[in-house]
Amino acid sequence: MKSFIWPVRVYYEDTDAGGVVFYANYLKFFERARTEMLRAMGYEQDELIANEGIIFVVRSVQVDYLSPARFNEQLQVSAKVSLAKKASLTFEQVITRSDDVLCKGSVRIACLDAQTMRPKAIPETLFRAILEHTRNEY
Repeated sequence: MKSFIWPVRVYYEDTDAGGVVFYANYLKFFERARTEMLRAMGYEQDELIANEGIIFVVRSVQVDYLSPARFNEQLQVSAKVSLAKKASLTFEQVITRSDDVLCKGSVRIACLDAQTMRPKAIPETLFRAILEHTRNEY
């Protein structure tokens, strides 16, 4: 499956007292890439809530921090579906600066009913679109 790539610039607010990106902000960068991947496929999360009654939530995260990013650097954040199940998706995500890998993560996303907050199957059209788009280049 192919990776979706989203550019992110490091802002001053992303950094800590040591001048590097605060560790939790890498999770925000991962989130942006997943959201933009859905948007590139023609799906907006607010519309999924309104029209399908679903939300996506993070179920679990495993992250390896390999090298720091600093203020004003341009990064690339990838999002690739590595496992698609009826009500969950697992993304493998990587943050790079040029050819340097800074951070790697595996993020499991659950699809929930927006009202009951219980697991709900990903709508079939969206599920097919995710599988199709992860097979193609962006």
